[in-house]
Amino acid sequence: MITINFPPPDFRISREQDKALIFDRYRKKFVRLTPEEWVRQNFLNYLVKTLGYPASLIGIEREIMLGELKKRFDIVVYNRRMEPWMLVECKEMNVPISQQTLEQIIRYHMVIPATYLVMTNGTHTFCCTHNVASKQWLFLTALPHFEI
Repeated sequence: MITINFPPPDFRISREQDKALIFDRYRKKFVRLTPEEWVRQNFLNYLVKTLGYPASLIGIEREIMLGELKKRFDIVVYNRRMEPWMLVECKEMNVPISQQTLEQIIRYHMVIPATYLVMTNGTHTFCCTHNVASKQWLFLTALPHFEI
């Protein structure tokens, strides 16, 4: 497991009728503030503000086709060649990171072949990379530094 020290939250939160909204500075719009969105926004801030990942190389909640199913990934970080480098699956804080979460992100990996897979619920974070020789997923003890 990887320890994450999130930067202090500095979010713009508003209400529209009975729904809480949070301003996503990366998508440049207000989105519904769900428990999963809270984790996603904090993790995005950690990637950009703490680790220095370029915000311009991050894709958020885009649709992909998984066979005939439409799915949405949470976060993809691209390298400077605009190739998927890191795929992130966010869960709300009370949802454990499990084998099922790993299987979900591996299915997304079939469509988005990123070097690193990250799963987080804000409390527990795991990162792995695929070892081609052993055909196994290797879990890391820290998130990787962004590749130039």
